[in-house]
Amino acid sequence: MVGRRPTMKDVASRAGVAFKTVSRVINGEPGVSEETARRVRRAAAELHYRRDATAGSLRRSTRGTDSVGLLLASVDNDFDAAIHRGVEDAAQRHGLSVYAASTDEDPARERQLARGLLERRVDGLILMPSPADLGFLRPELRLGTPVVAVDRPPHGIEVDTVASDNVRGAREGVAHLIGHGHRRIAVLTHLASLHTAAQRIAGAREAWEAAGLRPSDLVVVDDLSSQEEVVTAVDALLDADAPPTALFTARNLVTMGAVRALQRRGMQRDVAVVGFDDVDLADLLDPPVTSVRQHPARLGALALERLVVRRRDPAAPIERVVIPPELILRRSCGCGG
Repeated sequence: MVGRRPTMKDVASRAGVAFKTVSRVINGEPGVSEETARRVRRAAAELHYRRDATAGSLRRSTRGTDSVGLLLASVDNDFDAAIHRGVEDAAQRHGLSVYAASTDEDPARERQLARGLLERRVDGLILMPSPADLGFLRPELRLGTPVVAVDRPPHGIEVDTVASDNVRGAREGVAHLIGHGHRRIAVLTHLASLHTAAQRIAGAREAWEAAGLRPSDLVVVDDLSSQEEVVTAVDALLDADAPPTALFTARNLVTMGAVRALQRRGMQRDVAVVGFDDVDLADLLDPPVTSVRQHPARLGALALERLVVRRRDPAAPIERVVIPPELILRRSCGCGG
């Protein structure tokens, strides 16, 4: 049930102290005994009180700040940057400002950034969740703060989610390689603990098993967090006794590392590649890279629109919006043209 946001007056009442005492504790000012400070902090925690970092400067009668917080895995990743732009463009149409930050898939950093944005009274939060439990946001949800997950669903809370159909995209990409006759395919991906990576692995396995191939023959290499790690992994695969004839790279960063490894060995025309996410300038590479193209700007725009709906009606039904990707055929998979 949505309630009003607790104030320092509420904390003072619960702790049995004066308003000024609460103000001193919250703002880190001296003049309060440690025992009283503990009582104030305990009352604040019980009420889920958050300091309003904008209160001293806004001087406005409403609690709205016409701003949105956006937490992405890494704003310098092309995919994340496109989501950012989609959110910004949609926010501008609604007269909203956007404050963005990178979590680096670090739960502690994610929590710190989310709390910092909420203390500044953003009118809502859009986040690309880490694999961690986001239960710390439940008090904000009860207070009516709109929260929307983009690219992947969150753990520990039920909120609107806007994401691509990762299973379908991976299934179509791997099925296309199988259709070209490949029976030694390696799937390379980022953190397997991420929902998107797990779904793409699942989609690859679906295509493999649908073709009547033994599940154990599909090679999966995960936990690749940098291009250097991808290069090392590809080198090891190609040096094996039965090297893969095709690679399905399940993230743009992984695709770039794989292409670099193949080009360094002069094997870019010998090993087929299909990548999930359309890499920047993929059509200009030699050979151009076949990609499962997502629509990140659209994901961002739809996430913002869901937040606006939730802002206007906190009781609106929770929705999960799924956007189908599309397979962009180029020569790296063996297609002509």
